Amino acid sequence: MADYLINVFLDDEKGKKIEAVGLADKIVTLDGKKALQVEMSVKEQKKLVKGFTDLSFDGSNACVLPAEADEKLFNIICDMKTTDVMKFAIMKLYNPLAGKAPRSAMH
Repeated sequence: MADYLINVFLDDEKGKKIEAVGLADKIVTLDGKKALQVEMSVKEQKKLVKGFTDLSFDGSNACVLPAEADEKLFNIICDMKTTDVMKFAIMKLYNPLAGKAPRSAMH
């Protein structure tokens, strides 16, 4: 079992895309809605929390990403045809420089 999970909720269109890439067996039902659960490590979770300071986790250590990041993660899952994407996706989702002023070039 993963340390943390990201819940990616699916509407009908997204559900069809997931079925089309062969991941129908990964769809779970959470609170009456279809979803994928993407596993992540403690290290990946810490990076996400730094990148998305308002991220909150429920009792099962699961979270939902903000819409733009959720869409990126969904597209990565479809492209890679697996939910085991966090090692790759973390680079796309986490921007360590977000909110930091650029440094002036040293001369």
